Amino acid sequence: MGQGSRFGVELRRLRRQAGLSLSELAERVYYSKGFLSKVETGAASPSPALAALCEAELGATGLLTELLPEATTRRRTHSHLRIFGLPALSAHFVGRVSEQRATKAALQADGGVCVVSGMGGVGKTEFAVRCAHQLESLFADGCLFVDLHGRTPDRAPAEPSQVLDRLLRMLGVAGEEIPADIDDRAALYRSRLRGRSMLVVLDNAASAAQVRPLLPAEPKCRVLVTSRNRLPSLDSATHVALTPLSDEEAMRLFTAIADVDADEDAVRSIVRRCGHLPLAVRVAAARLRTHATWDLAEMSRRLADETDRLAQLDDGERSVTTTLDVSVRDLGAAESRMLGLLALHPGADLDVHAAAALARMASREADHLVERLHDASLLNQPAKGRYALHDLVRAFAGRTLLAALSAEQKSAALRRLLDAMLATAALADRLLIPGRFQPEWARHLKPPEPLRFTDRAQALAWFRVEWPNLVELCRAAQRTQEHEHCWHLAFVMRGFFFEEKLWDPWISVHRCARVAAAELGDQWALAGTTSNLGVALADRGDLVGAAECYREALALYQQMGDQDGEVTVRANHGWVEHYRGHHAAAVQNLSVALEHYERTGNARNAAITRRGIALARSALRQFPEATEAAERALAEADELGLDADAVRALNCLGWVRFEAGDHVQAADAYQRAADRAGSGAMSFEQARAYTGLGNVAATGGRSAEAVALWRRADESHCGLNPTMVAEARARSQLCTTASGPAGAAEGLSG
Repeated sequence: MGQGSRFGVELRRLRRQAGLSLSELAERVYYSKGFLSKVETGAASPSPALAALCEAELGATGLLTELLPEATTRRRTHSHLRIFGLPALSAHFVGRVSEQRATKAALQADGGVCVVSGMGGVGKTEFAVRCAHQLESLFADGCLFVDLHGRTPDRAPAEPSQVLDRLLRMLGVAGEEIPADIDDRAALYRSRLRGRSMLVVLDNAASAAQVRPLLPAEPKCRVLVTSRNRLPSLDSATHVALTPLSDEEAMRLFTAIADVDADEDAVRSIVRRCGHLPLAVRVAAARLRTHATWDLAEMSRRLADETDRLAQLDDGERSVTTTLDVSVRDLGAAESRMLGLLALHPGADLDVHAAAALARMASREADHLVERLHDASLLNQPAKGRYALHDLVRAFAGRTLLAALSAEQKSAALRRLLDAMLATAALADRLLIPGRFQPEWARHLKPPEPLRFTDRAQALAWFRVEWPNLVELCRAAQRTQEHEHCWHLAFVMRGFFFEEKLWDPWISVHRCARVAAAELGDQWALAGTTSNLGVALADRGDLVGAAECYREALALYQQMGDQDGEVTVRANHGWVEHYRGHHAAAVQNLSVALEHYERTGNARNAAITRRGIALARSALRQFPEATEAAERALAEADELGLDADAVRALNCLGWVRFEAGDHVQAADAYQRAADRAGSGAMSFEQARAYTGLGNVAATGGRSAEAVALWRRADESHCGLNPTMVAEARARSQLCTTASGPAGAAEGLSG
């Protein structure tokens, strides 16, 4: 058997052992399936590049290289025929399939230049080397590789003149023939590349200015650049950005390097604490592998402390801290200050307005700074107009850049952010549910000028993006003893949470707010927050918890002599009594509240209360009175221009008529509710309406129509709770499939 055949047999054995088809291996090493098939059968000769790529993919370092045909090996030793200056491939590499495809496509175009960018430690050099190995067979004259030291610790970036000297020597130019002037060197470099087909890899570039003199003029040459900066001024280049690995990819990398059995939960915990950053994952895996007494639990424990995490991600030669320190060393004072202040933001992402509030500057100026940080790969951009700090960058910035600010400066920055977000949320709350009570402090808050939206759709869109950040800000306010900001934020978020049925965050922030109000000794704040927590619990279906909150809030309002608060709590408790089956008590409490609201001119709460009375009287089989209450609630909502309340009133009217046996009128009310709810804007009420229409169809014997309508309801909002939503209760009685566990109440007073 010839040496080429031995190579092919071993390649086939390793491929099958790895569970890969020829097509899968071909996709990974960028050789055609047909060529690989010929190599395996001995009909085609393998190359050193193919051997190196296959060894890396199959975890078989050295096993294929030693089986290369002697003629191939000898040909590679003649450097005058072909230059091969690429570093060796790493044995461990995962993911990056789409990025490899984009890079390959860019480097197959005439004169193609590809810039691979990403934060420090994301694996740009390893990625570029792998791509170069995959593509080197396409370049008749070989590959050049130069480290430009743009971000190398304790070393200045290489001067283009010095790099040209090195490249010319690699191209066979004698030292005495290299001119002194940089322009002459660049001209000679371009001349030496004319007519040649080469791949030039410029690793670790500091700037576009460093790269430009090194670009060939020969269209058969291609250039692959890596940089922490995005180098946008290389506008003819293709730009490929590397991001941290996915959960699965980071876990594969860790287990391969650490050489441990995959304990999925433990490994996932470790790689998440590494922020999925390849450098951090490699360091953690290497440290685990070299400590015989450590196990996965010990490694995870060492990374658990955020204040010590960066220190743990240092194996003596590689350090995440050093890598990030190099990334920020060239930042200007304004950019450094901004990066430090952004570490104060407790949320997952932010916009320019939040950055401007933190830094106390105009949005336009803040935009310039965050864009420069983004270009330096110190900020990610997960969506248009949104910026995010990687967890390890946040930790580094907090430990270094933020530490340069005084406690007073940091507190002032957080207060500015809280002020801006609270003011914007208060405005959004007013637009989201017009006519709902807001205290004096909320009505007069003015958000930053660019954020002053004007309609409900804009307010809803803003809330949907920012609510996770508002939740984290509420918690941060409690931690930093900004207690007033804490309960204020909870107060202005309650309407959005009710509309979107986000029960967990609604309950969480109100529990924080209760602690804050108690710390302030503000009885009104404590009563209102406790009452609103009761509404959240009732809306989710925790009627016992809601009733307890209402008892506490009622006692506080009575102590203060606050009749408005007392009545609102009684009204809310009336809804809970209805859901618990105490319909007569519900009518009594709601009727007392209705009389108060009519006397004081609180038209919106009056309309809400009529809906509750309609549902309770319907349960008591008092259908004329229930119908009158529902119709008046609808008329009042329409008169006030409250579309959301009008849709709820229509669903209420539909249920009353359905229970009364007037299915034609019930279907009419439900259809009007479904149409007015619209797609996405009021998905919960739309689901109620379609559920009601399905109930009407099922009662009329039209089972196929009923199933279709119920399916449409589930598509709008899956899982209405039969305890809280009468239509869902009727559906569960009309079909054999029980509805899901989630649900919500129909009313919200206040």
